[in-house]
Amino acid sequence: MSAKEKIDLDRLPSHIAIIMDGNGRWAKSQGKHRIFGHQHAITAVRETAEAAAELGVKYLTLYAFSTENWSRPKIEVNALMRLLLQTINVEVKTLNKNNIKLNAIGDLGSLPAVNRNHLQKAMKETANNDRMTLNLALSYSGKWELARAVRLLAEEVIQGKCMPEDINEQSIERLLTTYGMPDPELLIRTSGETRVSNFMLWQIAYTELYFTTKLWPDFRKEDLYEAILDYQCRERRFGKTSEQINK
Repeated sequence: MSAKEKIDLDRLPSHIAIIMDGNGRWAKSQGKHRIFGHQHAITAVRETAEAAAELGVKYLTLYAFSTENWSRPKIEVNALMRLLLQTINVEVKTLNKNNIKLNAIGDLGSLPAVNRNHLQKAMKETANNDRMTLNLALSYSGKWELARAVRLLAEEVIQGKCMPEDINEQSIERLLTTYGMPDPELLIRTSGETRVSNFMLWQIAYTELYFTTKLWPDFRKEDLYEAILDYQCRERRFGKTSEQINK
């Protein structure tokens, strides 16, 4: 029986998030420049998105470019922006074919205008697709998102729209870029690193973490299936005891 056949479709995570790591190391192992790894990561993105949609996962969030990534060498950042632009333009047809909606979270205003315009165009062209939502986290970080939410709340207090004593978890969640989506039940990180790297800090409070040594350009459908199977073997208690969960 294949890994896919072992998956219990009634216990799928509705939202999977992935920190796509290892492109540079993969390229280095090939004796190539880092951008070579980024280019070859597109196959992993395509396979993972298609596999998730085929299973019935409703949301897939990919950490594509962090706010910290702007500090990388300019030649690499420029190459990444060109690659993002090319990928968006090429993949829209595939997204529509698979009934996948494209969405983006992050400080999108910091992206080059041409990238932002093409991204918004792609999101508009896929807006009616309802099989799965593919979120690209671009110029994103968890600290940036929380700081933004606090700033917006402060503005509401100044404007008299709410009182400080009325601020609660729901007030913050309402101002996150993921508002309206379920929190990820499963977070996958490739390349063997075991940290969350400033990703969805609020949303992953009770997310199951899965780390694999596979470098992202080598990640394929079977790797996603294995991560989901591992997730399905875990007991999710949310602060309760096993006895309470298994009543």
